[in-house]
Amino acid sequence: MLNGMLWIVRSGAQWRELPETYGPWQSIYALFAKWRDDGTLEAVFYALSDDADMETLSVDSTCVRVHESANGGEKNGG
Repeated sequence: MLNGMLWIVRSGAQWRELPETYGPWQSIYALFAKWRDDGTLEAVFYALSDDADMETLSVDSTCVRVHESANGGEKNGG
């Protein structure tokens, strides 16, 4: 079920588009909503981030947006 939740987060898809290999989307959504409401997901996030390895961080440039003037586009002059 956790893999199904992670697939939704990673893909950005709607719950109804969850592949059948993860199980019924209604069951996975119900558990996700329960964990969201009772703070389980937040606790897991903080537990994992406490032990994060900050020595080797990287940013994929495909997720960084740049203003059009920074990548050779027209500048609004004034």
